[in-house]
Amino acid sequence: MLSLDAMDISGEEHLDVRHDIIKKRLDSHGNIIESRQDGIGSPKIEKPLQRHGGRLEHNETYCGSCYGAEVSDEDCCNSCEEVREAYRKKGWGLSDPEIIDQCKREGFLQRIKDEDGEGCNIYGFLEVKKVAGNFHFAPGKSFQQSNMHVHDLLPFQKESFNISHKINRLSFGEYFPGAINPLDGVQWVQHAPYGMYQYFIKVVPTVYTDIRGRTIQSNQFSVTEHFQSDDIGRLQSLPGVFFFYDLSPIKVTFMEGHVSFLHFLTNVCAIVGGVFTVSGIFDSFIYHGQRAIKKKIEIGKFS
Repeated sequence: MLSLDAMDISGEEHLDVRHDIIKKRLDSHGNIIESRQDGIGSPKIEKPLQRHGGRLEHNETYCGSCYGAEVSDEDCCNSCEEVREAYRKKGWGLSDPEIIDQCKREGFLQRIKDEDGEGCNIYGFLEVKKVAGNFHFAPGKSFQQSNMHVHDLLPFQKESFNISHKINRLSFGEYFPGAINPLDGVQWVQHAPYGMYQYFIKVVPTVYTDIRGRTIQSNQFSVTEHFQSDDIGRLQSLPGVFFFYDLSPIKVTFMEGHVSFLHFLTNVCAIVGGVFTVSGIFDSFIYHGQRAIKKKIEIGKFS
């Protein structure tokens, strides 16, 4: 139900990214629920509705209708997911899944109701261009409509969609010694009805060279946060978690290096000299203090 989309200022878009992305269902306590294939547990119909309007007869091969979203006469939509995907490619929203035979057979809306209150664990890798852009997590199928990025939210209850989240780890590039990712372990809980949570990230290219000359090309980043809530019940923004990133024109270089023996020797001499100096100060203080006490004792005896 949750889509990952990425886009940048060059116009490149990746909708519903699935490559190198793994999703797991979570219960209300954050425990992982066993993953389930689409269609398992849904009611079986021996004679599903054919694209020509009749039911499957004799030895016909099932070819479901795409409900107007077919590109050619040979196109078939044999599942609810295929119908939704065909609509997405056309830039259409699925207004009522209950009128789609495939969705009705698979119990699409009932599955959404059954999973109410659950969460999602998403992890993986996403490749983006080195230009400003964003990636975001939001419910529903995403598509382009009139040059606008739109999500099909009709099957969902937008008012109850909760975008509370925890970021276990987020980095731009490989890890290098001393790297600190400011969003690691960050958690945010939504108290407003629903809204959009935004992270504005400034990415700084970083080059790390270790003592053996091996180089790691990576990045550091700083971040600011903003939540746009639905205070008046007319939120036009998409509920979800957005990460807007931009690259800094500055590059940071870290290099490991050996300390020369002469520098080491100088440090040792400075430490030894410091120890002797401090020891001399203590010795002088104790010596003069002892003499002063002896003098006072002698004066007391004669008096």
